[in-house]
Amino acid sequence: MQTASTLTAREAAERLDISLPTLYAYVSRGLIHSEPDPEDIRQRRYSAHDVQALLKRKAVRKDPASAAEDVLRWGMPLLDSALTLIEEGRLYYRGRDAVTLAQTETLERVAALLWTGTMEPLAPAPAVAPMHALPDVTALPVLGRMQVALAVSAAADPRAYDLRAASMAQAGLRIVRLLLEVVAPAASGSPAIASQLAAAWLPGHEGGHQLLDMALILCADHELNASSFTARVVASAGATPYAVVSAGLAALSGVRHGGMTERVDAFWQEVERVGDAQQVIAQRLQRGEAIPGFGHPLYPGGDPRGAELTRQALQYADAHTADRIRSVLDATLALLGDFPSLDFGLVAFSRALRLPAEAPLVLFALGRTVGWIAHAIEQSSTPQLIRPRARYTGIRP
Repeated sequence: MQTASTLTAREAAERLDISLPTLYAYVSRGLIHSEPDPEDIRQRRYSAHDVQALLKRKAVRKDPASAAEDVLRWGMPLLDSALTLIEEGRLYYRGRDAVTLAQTETLERVAALLWTGTMEPLAPAPAVAPMHALPDVTALPVLGRMQVALAVSAAADPRAYDLRAASMAQAGLRIVRLLLEVVAPAASGSPAIASQLAAAWLPGHEGGHQLLDMALILCADHELNASSFTARVVASAGATPYAVVSAGLAALSGVRHGGMTERVDAFWQEVERVGDAQQVIAQRLQRGEAIPGFGHPLYPGGDPRGAELTRQALQYADAHTADRIRSVLDATLALLGDFPSLDFGLVAFSRALRLPAEAPLVLFALGRTVGWIAHAIEQSSTPQLIRPRARYTGIRP
């Protein structure tokens, strides 16, 4: 059956303003996907999405300054990537629905998918520097503790300078284990990341490791968000995976990114104190303040990550917490028409399971480390240095 997602050869060529031989050349180079026409086996149909992507590339070449400005304001993708697709309100990792993966897989298998393209987990790798070898950084915020651990371990890991894809994947596994040790020193004999985290946070909770796997997987990647773009820039300079992840953590710490979870938690505490979600939201709106954790430019119909985390939170919360979640959801939808984002979902999930106060940000950081490593591996496959230009607006010499 013919759909709007595919075009005839003549339609595709006309949209691109090219000849049919040029269209066939694009197909042979992998720039446009084609498939047999189910109504006429002598003909082929061509991906309208790929045609549109080529049109955008042409627009960039014609007016790079305008295109670059659009990119930095939620415009077209800046870099080609085969890792994550956000389309029609859904999130996909290498073509697989991220919510389905979160419901059925482990973080190790999803990491393998993003790092290698297969779901065969890498062999377990111990951290390079044991926790007793690290300086006492307990007074630092959790992301700061992670960055110190990365710096110390990087100095003890000469293999980190091997930037071949397979070596970077192994380094990535060592890094994830290291960051896990920072927040949950080995509390079980299991090498599984979620199991070790569950032993520290949810001892005795049947299925706790599956719930934490779910949350970590939903955090794993989200295309070229601020921290992942930062990670790619650092990787493009030839830095080690340790430096890439440290840079990603720096971006994640900002209040407009991973730090948003702390703003959501503060909002939650305000609702608890007042006892009326609609009143708190109305007062914030009157003061010109945003409601943190709701709405996302890429998901006008609702963030699927926030929806899944909130669904799980409602399933495991006690009666009071479940009522609080529902009251906030209902009031926000009624007053703003917005749906919960990943940030609200992480906070609701953590409160429902009574996880540590830093759990939302820890889950975000641990899960997203997998994505940063994936972007570093992908970026390192090309010698291109990411170096945008600035449009000078200052005093002319």
